[in-house]
Amino acid sequence: MIRVKRAYEAPDEGDGLRVLVDRLWPRGLNKEGARLDFWAKELAPTEDLRKWFGHDPQRWREFKRRYFKELRQKKAWIDTFLECAKGKTITLVYAAKADKFNNALALKEYLEKESSK
Repeated sequence: MIRVKRAYEAPDEGDGLRVLVDRLWPRGLNKEGARLDFWAKELAPTEDLRKWFGHDPQRWREFKRRYFKELRQKKAWIDTFLECAKGKTITLVYAAKADKFNNALALKEYLEKESSK
């Protein structure tokens, strides 16, 4: 099961494996408070794509298309991640204020499609 949670929300036992999926560390959050198991910078969108998107809902569909293209180029990394996550609860942790349009939600969608193949 893959969940998504903002980095500033309190961690809980139901989170399972907590994975930060941003390229930048969340501002004002210390490592102890974040309680992360892993920081997967490799799964974050490139800096150019992140800046272009800017959490603009009108760019969401195009952002996902471009981001999924980037993720397809990391197939080996994605396959290893999915294999390690099999049978576990994974929480993709992100820092953005946008709760409906962010890279963690797009990544969740991508990973769920890949794991169902």
